[in-house]
Amino acid sequence: MKNILLIGAGRFGRHIAMQLSQLEHQIMAVDTNEERINDVLHLVTNAQIGDSTNAEFLRSLGIGNFDVCIVTIGGSFQNSLETTSLLKELGAKCVVSRAERDVHAKFLLRNGADHVIYPEKQVAEWAAIRYTADHIFDYMEIDGQHAIFEVEVPHEWIGKSVGELNIRRKYGINILGIKHSGKTDVSITSDTVLSGEITILALGEYKALQKCFRI
Repeated sequence: MKNILLIGAGRFGRHIAMQLSQLEHQIMAVDTNEERINDVLHLVTNAQIGDSTNAEFLRSLGIGNFDVCIVTIGGSFQNSLETTSLLKELGAKCVVSRAERDVHAKFLLRNGADHVIYPEKQVAEWAAIRYTADHIFDYMEIDGQHAIFEVEVPHEWIGKSVGELNIRRKYGINILGIKHSGKTDVSITSDTVLSGEITILALGEYKALQKCFRI
């Protein structure tokens, strides 16, 4: 369980609060808008109405006591940038800031953000891959070069074992698990036989995955 400071309680911030709450983290929510704060009160441990671009207000929160500070401010890049910079100046251990454009991400990283989340771009990439190929069921980018795909078993692999296919050596990818009827099994061995009733979770370089699964 971690102590999280969430700055910005708009739609995106509220969704993050919901997920953090389910994971049972301690959450302090901050926003300038009383109505937005009221909407997340049932999801968070504490909440305050205040201006995150005000150094004294942020200092009063005890920034150094939070494990992660998440800035989800949308609509005002200046406020997001000022907040990010102030958090780092006040001793934040880890600052994660939301970007809405590529140039925003660059400035945030230069001015205190340890990590940048880019929801619109990330969802667009996911949707473009997920919905342009019938045999892809899910997709998660690990970094700029690697990803995890949930794909149907290629026809020529059906009835063969992981060891027999020698997937890692031939294709440079790893089978992390299989899914059947919504349940995931990660106890994969070289003796695991693939069938047409399952999907596989494959990890590898994006180019290798594209070539292997004809994406």
